[in-house]
Amino acid sequence: MRGRTPFAVLVVMLLAGGLFGLLALNTALNEGSFELSRLQKQTTKATDEQQSLQHEIDQSSAPDALAKRAGELGMIPAGGMAFLDVPNGGKVIGTPGPAQDSPPVKKSTVDPWPMKASPAAQGAPAPSARPTAQPSAQPTAPAAAPSAPTPAASAGDSVIQLNPVSPAPHGGGNR
Repeated sequence: MRGRTPFAVLVVMLLAGGLFGLLALNTALNEGSFELSRLQKQTTKATDEQQSLQHEIDQSSAPDALAKRAGELGMIPAGGMAFLDVPNGGKVIGTPGPAQDSPPVKKSTVDPWPMKASPAAQGAPAPSARPTAQPSAQPTAPAAAPSAPTPAASAGDSVIQLNPVSPAPHGGGNR
């Protein structure tokens, strides 16, 4: 009987170890299940938000919404339009005409590009937003950059500055 006791203890220990292993495996699987459930809820919430934002964009870009917004900015519908048919020899199709509106057109009070955050508040210098286009016949020094940021510069739009090229001096030859 003395030879059977260590064997019995070994079998009991193996069964206990197996049960504890199954318990640990079951706990790990349940943790993974809870994580999966949390991520599915997060995905559903993000998908709903994306669809809501897409619907808002679709409503804002509809032709009637664009026409209303243009009217708020003081814009008026174009007059007669003309098209240039390049493949057929540059034939003009249609009759161009100026836009017609009952004068005076009141000035818009709506900001066309609402500012999200000013560059000064972020500590970054604001780039110049006003192009300086000058006639090439009268070259002068470029205009100084404005000190206050404009909405286009604040909104992160790229700005192109046009400066006239100084005409070549007369009387000289090629260098």
